[in-house]
Formats: sequence, C-alpha cells, structure tokens
Amino acid sequence: MVVREFTAAEYRVVCRAMGILENVLREPGVCMTSPTQVREYLRLRLGALPHEVFMVLFLDSRHGLIEAREMFRGTLTQTAVYPREIVKAALLLDSAAVIVAHNHPSGVAEASSADRMLTDALKTALGCVDVPVLDHIIVAGVKTLSFAEQGWL
Repeated sequence: MVVREFTAAEYRVVCRAMGILENVLREPGVCMTSPTQVREYLRLRLGALPHEVFMVLFLDSRHGLIEAREMFRGTLTQTAVYPREIVKAALLLDSAAVIVAHNHPSGVAEASSADRMLTDALKTALGCVDVPVLDHIIVAGVKTLSFAEQGWL
C-alpha cells in the first residue's frame, strides 16, 4: 500500500485538527477507554508517516490522556525502543497506565516476533513500577492491530 504524502495545506489542516483532538482528549472527564477512539487518534497521528515512530500515550488513573509522546523515531522498517526511557517518562509524568503504539509504513498491520517480544519487555519493565500496558497498537496506513484485542496482553 502506498500512502501519498500530504500537501503543505493538507499538513497544516491535519496539524490543526490534531491539536484540537489532543485538547479534547485532555479535558476533564474524557478518557481513553474506547478502543475505537484510541485507534482513530493513532491512525491520524501515525498512519501517513514515511518512517517508523514509537509513541506512548501516558494515562492518569481514570485513563485520561496526560500526554501523547513520540518516544523514538526510526527508519522505514525499524525503530530502536528502550524500555528504560519509557519507564522514566511514565514516572516523571506520574502515569497510572500506558498505551504504546508504532506504525508500519509498509502498510502491513501484522505483529512481528520482535513486536511481541518488545511488548513483553515493556510489560515487565513497567510492571515493576505498577504501570500497566493496556494495549500495543500497530498502525499501518488506515489499518490497525490491537494486541489487547488479539488476546496478547
């Protein structure tokens, strides 16, 4: 699947829309509890990128969004992810839970064995500080794959 790049005007509109969406998600009482809501947000953020990005949604005790942070950026086919850095950020933000996500610019929404091993490593590392990983979502263009929905978490 080939995803065309945004024109400059389209990019400005998408950036503005993302800003509005993030403000709405940070309003009191708005929680990231709907898998559909989370997938749509991540599709907008990651779906059209030409390189891999590993993002973490840091959530409060009611699963409200504290911050959506791009933690690592990679190449067309891979990204180095360091669990220690995610644990540090979760503690600094006083996060009660996280949702992790990354994109596959290839357009293939399948989890590799490396994706599954990374998720297990993150669950272990974050579990040591009582921060559960609620989901790991792979975004591939308009398609998504949820580890939680697959029963892998």
